[in-house]
Amino acid sequence: MIHDPIRTDDTSDDDDGEIALPAELCGAAKIGLQVFGFVCLAVGVAGIILPGLPGTVFLLIALWAFSRSSHRLHLWLFNHPRFGAGLRAWHHHRVIPTRAKIAAVAAMSLAAGLLIASFPANAWVPGIGIAVMAMVAAWIVTRPGRIANPR
Repeated sequence: MIHDPIRTDDTSDDDDGEIALPAELCGAAKIGLQVFGFVCLAVGVAGIILPGLPGTVFLLIALWAFSRSSHRLHLWLFNHPRFGAGLRAWHHHRVIPTRAKIAAVAAMSLAAGLLIASFPANAWVPGIGIAVMAMVAAWIVTRPGRIANPR
């Protein structure tokens, strides 16, 4: 299903597949946000493959950057066959699918183990990293896992 943004004002979103996008920026700001969006997209895709790197967060940041710099790129990512469903679920319902939650917590657990193994003499580095990952994991698992009332 293609979700085409047909409004570019600041009215609230409806659940009819329509999204409101802010006006595109111009000049250097537009180019800067596009570059930032592509960097976040690359890190997001890498995060899906590499353990310990949060892919979805970077995809959401890329989506935001594209919404301000290129509606075409925003639509492409929003409707992407691999990444679009999760981005749309977050955009419309603030839902993180259960499978994504499990993958995120498992990746953070693996990264915590790697931190402990990599810094056996220095407890501060793994301690800080693990504390941050624990807070992020707690936030992730407390988000809804599915849409409450699907239509």
